Amino acid sequence: MKTKHIDTPSILYLNGVSVSFDGFKALNSLSLFLEPGELRAIIGPNGAGKTTMMDVITGKTRPDEGEVVFNRDLDLTRYDEAAISNLGIGRKFQKPTVIESLTVFENLELAMAGGRGVFQSLWHALTASQSERIREVLELVDLTERRDVLAGSLSHGQKQWLEIGMLLIQDPEVLLIDEPAAGMTDVETEKTAELFKRLAKKHTLVVVEHDMEFIRALNCKVTVLHEGRVLAEGSLEQVQSNQEVIDVYLGR
Repeated sequence: MKTKHIDTPSILYLNGVSVSFDGFKALNSLSLFLEPGELRAIIGPNGAGKTTMMDVITGKTRPDEGEVVFNRDLDLTRYDEAAISNLGIGRKFQKPTVIESLTVFENLELAMAGGRGVFQSLWHALTASQSERIREVLELVDLTERRDVLAGSLSHGQKQWLEIGMLLIQDPEVLLIDEPAAGMTDVETEKTAELFKRLAKKHTLVVVEHDMEFIRALNCKVTVLHEGRVLAEGSLEQVQSNQEVIDVYLGR
């Protein structure tokens, strides 16, 4: 089955994607369509295929069959993880991976450097435009006043924001974010939802999450995965009232 590239304004399109591990079908002919600038929440029970879906998009896992198309004509199954990252797809895992012995500013500086090593990056003079970009990102993730403190001294939520900032500094078109609200305070969760809604004006965000209140705050389209396929899509209210969704996920 061919993708209709001409008429689809999608930034990311999964078409009939299947992945099996030792006979277990992690993804079962999964199809997903994301528009540029869209904010999408992905929910589903454990084992529904959420992580495998992100692994396929980022090149960590090769699908057994199906298409993964980025920017209408780039077949992501032909690229490795590093190449896909360079194409403009960033991924944030659940646990922050900031370098705690560096300052907030230095973490962003290092993320901006890309391929250079830590030592080279921190001794490399920033251009005026690079410094301005870091300043913009610090303001966006509300860490301007923490720029010179060690990342290790940040709260859990602030570390999450820093890592999102480290992705943003590379200006990805698509951000895949795994359970950002886990471990956050109520105030941090609310601020994170507001941040994501602002980011969605310029980027496409895919947020995998279990926290229903956080998803409610995002106020976006929700996709429910079950047994490696899309079970339902719509607003949170629509999927919460879907009997199939209640039976396999929300009723547990």
